Amino acid sequence: MSSAEQTPTVAPQQEPGSPPTRHRIGFGQAVALYVGAVLGAGVLVLPGQAASMAGPASLLSWLFMGLLGLPLAMTFAALATRYPDAGGIATYATRAFGPTAGGLAGWFYFTAGSIGQTIVPLTGGYYVATALRINQSYAFLIAAAILALAVGANLVGLRLSGRVQLGLAGGVALLLLAATLAAIPHVKADAFTSFAPHGLSGVARTAVVLFFAFAGWEAVAHLAGEFRDVRRDLTRATLTTVVVVIVLYLGVSFAVVGTGTYGNSELDRIAVGQVLGTGLGFSATVAAAVLATVISLGTTNAFIAAVSRLGYALGRDGWLPRPLSRLSTREVPANGVFLVGGIGAAGLLVSYLGSWGTEDIVGIPSSLVLVTYLIGTAAGARLLTGRARGYAVIALVLTLLVTPFATSYALVPVIVAAVALVYRWAKGKMSGLPKPS
Repeated sequence: MSSAEQTPTVAPQQEPGSPPTRHRIGFGQAVALYVGAVLGAGVLVLPGQAASMAGPASLLSWLFMGLLGLPLAMTFAALATRYPDAGGIATYATRAFGPTAGGLAGWFYFTAGSIGQTIVPLTGGYYVATALRINQSYAFLIAAAILALAVGANLVGLRLSGRVQLGLAGGVALLLLAATLAAIPHVKADAFTSFAPHGLSGVARTAVVLFFAFAGWEAVAHLAGEFRDVRRDLTRATLTTVVVVIVLYLGVSFAVVGTGTYGNSELDRIAVGQVLGTGLGFSATVAAAVLATVISLGTTNAFIAAVSRLGYALGRDGWLPRPLSRLSTREVPANGVFLVGGIGAAGLLVSYLGSWGTEDIVGIPSSLVLVTYLIGTAAGARLLTGRARGYAVIALVLTLLVTPFATSYALVPVIVAAVALVYRWAKGKMSGLPKPS
C-alpha cells in the first residue's frame, strides 16, 4: 500500500513562521518514537486485566482494537504528511475549523501531554520502589530522575533523543518478546478451553478498556516537520509500528492467558513481569521494574519531544507566551522542554504532598486526549480526500463510541477551554491580536 494511496497527492504545506529545522528523523527513529508513544506502561497491567475480564477471548479484544487503531493511526499520518508542522492537531483544527478551534485543540493536548509527564514517570517509579522493597514515597524521587533524564536528552536535541529512543524502543520490544518466548514452554492447552466465559459482552467491555492502549499516534505528528522525508517515511513508519504493536501486545497477552497468570488484581498488575520472571528464572517484581523503567523513560522522552514542539507552535501563534517559540542553538524549543518538564515535576510534587497516585489524576489527561481525538479526526474528515478521509471518518465514529465512558471528567476540557479563551482575550487586548471568534 503506497503513501500516495493513503494521503492526498499534494505537496506538504508548512505553516507560516515555522522554524528552519534540521531534518533529523529517519524511518528507524520514527518507528522508535511511535513505539515509545504507543507502548505505555499499560502493557504491564492491561494483559492481566483484560484476561480477567474476558478470559482467553481477551485475545480477540486485543486483535480487534489493534486493527481498529489502524484508521486512527493512518488519519494522523495522513494529516502530518500533508501539514508537517509543530502544531500537529492544533494546525489541522485551525485549517479545518478556524484559529479558535486550533488554539483550543492545542491547549487540550498541551495540557494532557504535560500532566502525562507526571503519570508516566510515576508509574515506573512505583515498580522500581516495589522491586527495591522501599517505601512507595520513594517512587516520586525515582519518577523525578526518569523525568530529568528525558528532559536532558531532549535539551541536547533530537539527534541524541532519537538515538536514546531507538535504544529504549528496542529494549522494550526485546523484553516483551522475551516474555512471550519464555512463556511458550509453560503454556497449557486447557488454559484456552473455556474460551469466552463472559460471552461477547465481556469481549466488548474489554475492547473499550483497551482503547487507550492503542493511543499515542498523534504525538509524532508534532515532529513531522523534522522528518528527512516526511512523505516517504511517515506512513511507512506508522504501518510498521501498527504491526509491531499488535504483535507485541498479542504476544504478551497470549503468554499471560496461556500460562494462566491472571485472575485477581494483585496478579494482574504484575502478570507480564511474572511471566518474564518465571520463564527466565528471576523475580517477577524485578522483571516488571526493568520493563516499567524502560517503557516509562521511552514514553516520557517521546512525549516531551512532541509536546514541546506543540508549545513552540502555540507560542508562535499567540496562544501561549511568545518565549516558547524561541529555539536554542541546537534548534530545540528549550523553553517548551523546560515548561513541559516543569509541569511534570510540579505534578509530582503536588501528588506527593497530596498523597495522590496515578489513578487519582489519570482521568484528567485521558479526557483531554479524547476531546483532542474528536477534533483531530473531525479535521481529517474535512481536510483529507479518498482513502485517507475514509480512515478519518472511521476513526471519528470509533472515538464517538468511546466518548460516553468519559462523562465523569466532562468538566476538565470545559475548564481548560475557558482558561485558554481568557488568556487569548487578555493577550489580544494587550497586544492588539484579534479576539477569539
